[in-house]
Amino acid sequence: MAENQGNSTDQGADLQAKLLDAALMHVAFDGWTRATWDAAVADSEVDPTLAEALFPRGALDLAVAYHKRGDALMLERLKDADLSSLRFRDRVAAAVRYRLEAVGDKEAVRRGATVFALPQNAAEGTKLIWGTADAIWNALGDTSEDANWYTKRATLSGVYSSTVLFWLGDDSPEHQATWDFLDRRIDNVMQFESLKASVNKNPLLKPLLAGPNWLLSHVRAPKPRDDLPGRWQ
Repeated sequence: MAENQGNSTDQGADLQAKLLDAALMHVAFDGWTRATWDAAVADSEVDPTLAEALFPRGALDLAVAYHKRGDALMLERLKDADLSSLRFRDRVAAAVRYRLEAVGDKEAVRRGATVFALPQNAAEGTKLIWGTADAIWNALGDTSEDANWYTKRATLSGVYSSTVLFWLGDDSPEHQATWDFLDRRIDNVMQFESLKASVNKNPLLKPLLAGPNWLLSHVRAPKPRDDLPGRWQ
């Protein structure tokens, strides 16, 4: 039974990849739209009913799958890379750079940014960016379990999203202007963290922060749950 389930999952993943690859041939012209969806189903020769089962929201789910494919490629590269000699801030910068370099089609990202900017899709777009930030921190060995778990991912989400927007308009050789922009954003974050640490150590300000720090000390990172119904993604 387990073997059959594994085969079904692999087959589903193969069909999803087939549909996504077919869609990428049309995204530059039609965006992540119904026209792209119809063309992908036709070109891939996947049964329309099965295609809708794999991607219930059609082109929107294809855009989500494209983003998640980039995350997976980034994680593969991080797994093979030796970043031990780098400062931690440079490891974070390398991870963001790997994520952008995993993109094979900048126009597909541009079209995706347009889709996820729509009010009805904004929550989905935010979730994807958070997922990328979470994947980076986990890959770099983050073990925080308190409020830092949230602040790290929120901060990196902001760095990543602003860097993507800059990268979309960057025509410098080998995107060097983007990597310089990324370094500046991470420097800004590091300066803020240093300021926060110095404020917490300041004997005059420390009493004022006692209440907020007490509340934050009770915040915990979410725990994975294994008692929920399974689902096929």
